[in-house]
Amino acid sequence: MDIRRLDRANLTRVYGLDSERLLPWPALNAPFEGAWCVLRPGEASDPHAHHENEIFIAMSGRAALVVDGARREFVAGDIAHLPPGSMHNVVNDEADDFEYYGIWWDVDMSARFVARHHEEAPKLTR
Repeated sequence: MDIRRLDRANLTRVYGLDSERLLPWPALNAPFEGAWCVLRPGEASDPHAHHENEIFIAMSGRAALVVDGARREFVAGDIAHLPPGSMHNVVNDEADDFEYYGIWWDVDMSARFVARHHEEAPKLTR
């Protein structure tokens, strides 16, 4: 078992919010990437689109998720799927931080996962 702790003191500013990337993590071979994201009160993440599929998992607080111009409430416990090419951002009009986890994947990430898996398989059977 390997547990990584969120390092709140060293979050990185990306897409207009503070975050910590899941990778690199040598112990993890996964067909996806991810980041813990913290959106401060009164802030909005930068609107953007990309070729990957993505899900957002709301962890704490409340915000609005805007996808292709449609704005929806997004609160702790919600999960949203963002299809490739969708323009999206998160808006925090509340008085507290909004925290969510973003996970994204594409075919290339899956192929790299399979290749790494095949490289590791002989080591696992020894």
